[in-house]
Amino acid sequence: MPQISEKIHELTVGQLSARSGAAVSALHFYESKGLIGSRRTAGNQRRYSRDTLRRVAFVRAAQRVGIPLATIRDALAELPEGRTPTREDWAHLSETWRSELDERIKQLSRLRDHLTDCIGCGCLSLETCVLSNPDDVFGEKQSGSRLMVERRPAAKQQREHCGKQQQEREPEGSC
Repeated sequence: MPQISEKIHELTVGQLSARSGAAVSALHFYESKGLIGSRRTAGNQRRYSRDTLRRVAFVRAAQRVGIPLATIRDALAELPEGRTPTREDWAHLSETWRSELDERIKQLSRLRDHLTDCIGCGCLSLETCVLSNPDDVFGEKQSGSRLMVERRPAAKQQREHCGKQQQEREPEGSC
């Protein structure tokens, strides 16, 4: 990791990128989302204060554990005077985020466990599909998937036509 002299109090975007390990495009994105800030020189170049390194490290660590950027931004905005997060701030926020992460882990575990219940063909037309219809709300009314609703008149006419053919028991594949 490149060292930057202690005498330098502001970093260019390239220096911040090299030191933090974040791509320049990621730093620009973080700035556009209000996660970090910079000042502009007379030549319109970005300059970041040294403490931005800690903010970037904070953002990247939170992202690694699955915290959404909007949540990270809100947490940073709560710090007094936009200061850089400390070890204590991280401890407090990580405790707050823990229950949210635990809930996501439970949801992902349920999805993983139900994955084998899917027929895997992509149509999701089982009467009870735990992936597309976990509470089987629509299954009480009719069987089949209800995720895609077509609103085009031609599609509606085609469905009505096919419905009549099915009622008249026409050969499969004609619709």
